[in-house]
Amino acid sequence: MFWKKKELDGLTIFFVSDIHASTVCFRKFVNAPKYYASKGRRIDILIVGGDITGKLLIPIIREGDGHFRATLQGTVKKVETEAELKELRDRIGLLGFYSQIMEEDEFHQVQADPQAVDKLFRQLARVRLEEWVDLAETRLAGTGIKCFVTGGNDDDPTTLEPIYRQGTQSFFGCENQVVSVDGEHSMVSVGYSTPTPWKTPREISDEALGKMIDEMVAQVQDMGKCIFNFHDPPRDSTLDTCPELDWSTDPPQPIIKAGQVVLHGAGSLSVRKAIEKYQPMLGLHGHIHESQSVAKLGRTTCVNPGSEYGEGILRGCLVNFSGGVIEGYQMTSG
Repeated sequence: MFWKKKELDGLTIFFVSDIHASTVCFRKFVNAPKYYASKGRRIDILIVGGDITGKLLIPIIREGDGHFRATLQGTVKKVETEAELKELRDRIGLLGFYSQIMEEDEFHQVQADPQAVDKLFRQLARVRLEEWVDLAETRLAGTGIKCFVTGGNDDDPTTLEPIYRQGTQSFFGCENQVVSVDGEHSMVSVGYSTPTPWKTPREISDEALGKMIDEMVAQVQDMGKCIFNFHDPPRDSTLDTCPELDWSTDPPQPIIKAGQVVLHGAGSLSVRKAIEKYQPMLGLHGHIHESQSVAKLGRTTCVNPGSEYGEGILRGCLVNFSGGVIEGYQMTSG
């Protein structure tokens, strides 16, 4: 079912996931309602489905001659002017990384102390999220558009605290909550995932994830008008197809048979069972970046928009629905 050319009735959401601290992608996201309005399409609700913090901290070393250097993607970058420094920091931000300018001595002190590295990383991650809340509150002010955000398996709980700021008008952290998106339709959000070879901060067993889901959906009054915003996609649904990895290697390597990379479904069996059991209106998922797809599990339309955050490309999905019925959807990229 694809988007019709004419404006649809009902409610339209714009869903993205796995933007991993890319400010470029988040700016595109909060600007989406204005952009699509110029194209004759309305967005009522914005939703982020997890993995919103970055993966790396890049130190920028201030050298004795007033120049700077940084190692980015295996290459030493040297800059001399403020304009070049800004360009470097913008490039680091585009990749979803954090940067910190340091003196040479400070760099060596922090580098030698894993706890100091972790503390600085968390601090910068929190600052980035605080900036995003400010941006969303500013850009969406007076529009009536709400932005719901949840964490994912890569997001440490302490770094997620800024998304639960009190008194916001447009930006709302929604994990482990049942929220009303429009007074008629509800949404349940769960950000944890099943174990991965990367040992990310928020992984639990598939059984524990299933129990968490059951406890949340017990609060839903009308499952036919409910959205499951679960970061982990349902197992073997085409939303979770990716290379199978050998967990015994460091880093994990793709398994190859007969010269071909072996693909498998890396999603959650408990998520699939919950969708098949409760049959919500819509399933919103992420986690597997390379598996952009839409699938039907019974009456439930499930989507994974995929992710190309490292290239500054925002992948998303527009979904229109009314009275518990999906009227149309469209994958987006830009």
